[in-house]
Amino acid sequence: MKPQWVLATNNLHKLEEVRAILEHKIDILSLSDIGCEANPIENGSTFSANAFIKAKEISLYTDLPVLADDSGLCVNALNGSPGVTSARYAGDNASDSENVIKLLSELSGTTDRSAYFTTSLCLLIPGSQPQFFEGFIHGAIAEVPSGSNGFGYDPVFIPAGGLNTFAEMTASEKNANSHRADALQQLFLKLFVS
Repeated sequence: MKPQWVLATNNLHKLEEVRAILEHKIDILSLSDIGCEANPIENGSTFSANAFIKAKEISLYTDLPVLADDSGLCVNALNGSPGVTSARYAGDNASDSENVIKLLSELSGTTDRSAYFTTSLCLLIPGSQPQFFEGFIHGAIAEVPSGSNGFGYDPVFIPAGGLNTFAEMTASEKNANSHRADALQQLFLKLFVS
């Protein structure tokens, strides 16, 4: 029987991705699966700080290991923005498309469109110290959104060496080489292989 972990997120897209990547290794439960309605406030100054905040709060509602993820887009021409504020770049209740519009507006006329996605994972296993894992994927920001898959900045992020945005890829294509897959692979290698 696969071990059960709780994913500390209310983001259904993120839940789908993590489940798809770990489906043969770990049974990922949602917050609703454990009857938890918490919505941790992500006020950390780093991705790892936010991941820890989420994992710690959700661990109060379960005896199972808790996995939390904080991810974002860092654009070099914008000094790393939107960074930890990626989900609320255009405002606290901004939609994905509003965030993308703001990003493209700020990059208007900029030739350096290099960027990277990063993920910081925090795994809290009861009785153990938190463990952190980071993943990255480098690429560039497209001039215009393209594709209808994925979420967040996927319609404008083209991975290095590719021609298509994340939103133009199938879920399995994205999950094969995304920042989240990178971090989860590191976690899996450390916990289950080494």
